[in-house]
Amino acid sequence: MDNQQKNKNVILIGAGVMSATLGAMLKELAPSWNIKVFEKLEKAGAESSNEWNNAGTGHAALCELNYTPEQADGSIDIKKASSINEQFQLSRQFWSFLVNHKRIANPQDFIMSIPHMSLVQGEDNVRFLNNRFEALSKSPLFKGMEYSADLEKLKEWIPLIMEGRTSTEAMAATKIDTGTDVNFGALTEMLFTHLEEQQVEMNYNHAVKDIKRSSDSTWEVKVQDLENNKIEYHNADFVFIGGGGGSLPLLQKTGIPESKHIGGFPVSGLFLVCNDPEIVEQHHAKVYGKAKVGAPPMSVPHLDTRFIDGKKSLLFGPFAGFSPKFLKTGSNMDLLGSVKPNNVFTMLAAGAKEMSLTKYLVQQVLLSNEKRVEELREFIPTAKLADWDVVVAGQRVQVIKDTDKGKGTLQFGTEIVTSRDGSVAALLGASPGASTAVHAMLEIFQRCFPDHVGEWEPKIKEMIPSYGISLAENPELLQEIHTSTAKALQLDEKSPIGI
Repeated sequence: MDNQQKNKNVILIGAGVMSATLGAMLKELAPSWNIKVFEKLEKAGAESSNEWNNAGTGHAALCELNYTPEQADGSIDIKKASSINEQFQLSRQFWSFLVNHKRIANPQDFIMSIPHMSLVQGEDNVRFLNNRFEALSKSPLFKGMEYSADLEKLKEWIPLIMEGRTSTEAMAATKIDTGTDVNFGALTEMLFTHLEEQQVEMNYNHAVKDIKRSSDSTWEVKVQDLENNKIEYHNADFVFIGGGGGSLPLLQKTGIPESKHIGGFPVSGLFLVCNDPEIVEQHHAKVYGKAKVGAPPMSVPHLDTRFIDGKKSLLFGPFAGFSPKFLKTGSNMDLLGSVKPNNVFTMLAAGAKEMSLTKYLVQQVLLSNEKRVEELREFIPTAKLADWDVVVAGQRVQVIKDTDKGKGTLQFGTEIVTSRDGSVAALLGASPGASTAVHAMLEIFQRCFPDHVGEWEPKIKEMIPSYGISLAENPELLQEIHTSTAKALQLDEKSPIGI
């Protein structure tokens, strides 16, 4: 039996949306491979993928201003925004494949249409937003976006935000109706239910304690059965570490060279949530503002309509905080335990460079609920403390590594780390994260299974018709995919490109 035909043993660590996506794709591409999943919690999607532990935004760069930086000459760089939009289109296509082929059902249980908006105040910010709108409008990926600095139009778009507003400061917003709210917790549970039906072995209440290379070049994974307090050993040809904030310590245990000189900085989060139907019904959009000076990009303030368990709510935040835990259910020793001889100088360099972030986090930690509602009033002038509750969101571990920008550079995106031989892959970092999970898995296929990608390509293209094609350069295909995925996922079918 040659390598092309060998049935591999695959271990997925963490039952979040990343492992669920990888497992679902592998079962389509290599159905005979043996897959085991180990999750320390009692069920799937209970940590970072849980619907209350993330913003639930289908990140397509439609409203997130940090993806379109302003250059020194005043021009707007849309390369990152375009890339993230294209990546989200891959996820829409794969989810549609799963629905159309009855791998999962009822897409409205995990995805809903919702307008995505950007909102700014002040003359400089209004100028920036207008320039951003003009730059994005030249790309078919963002056609259908509207811009207005007219207060009457804004009252029509965002009545709750405009009600009771007395400031005479200039305001402007962009709006695009093809945005989405995604319940990644529900999606994760659906995917793992499907995988169990495909004989994927699910092991809940099982914590991975160590990962070591065996003499036969496979990986030995040491696992503790938390219910019976037993130690088990499992071997795999390929290990995927998709444990959210817990991925870095597990990656370090592998000892692979690629795990060196990488650190992590945990940031916790809080949201304000409103469930009062009278207030909730006055707002129907995800509205993103601009991050404050010194604030990390994942702390961009936004007021979101959310659909969770069939109920509509409003969330505002996030408010950043600090905890040394790498997971919400983690240990206070996580941060200290992640500091190794090979990354200590990387971590120290980051600490010296990120004083503004440290100051921002201290300020955020000290905020009272009254102060949080004062920040909310920048979005909703009439907001009352009694109408809003605090929800503790998930932990995010920002990657720190040495780059061409210097030692100890804080990364604010999603990072994929793979061993040279492709036998280990780990997913680190935060936003856009879950929204671009399919793109991340395609990258892992290229790095870890190069001998298989060629034979898999026809199936990949069946699942993801735009695979290997730039939708920005093929507006007709973009139109076709937008229409087909909107139909499959039961989304608003308004065309994003007007052709």
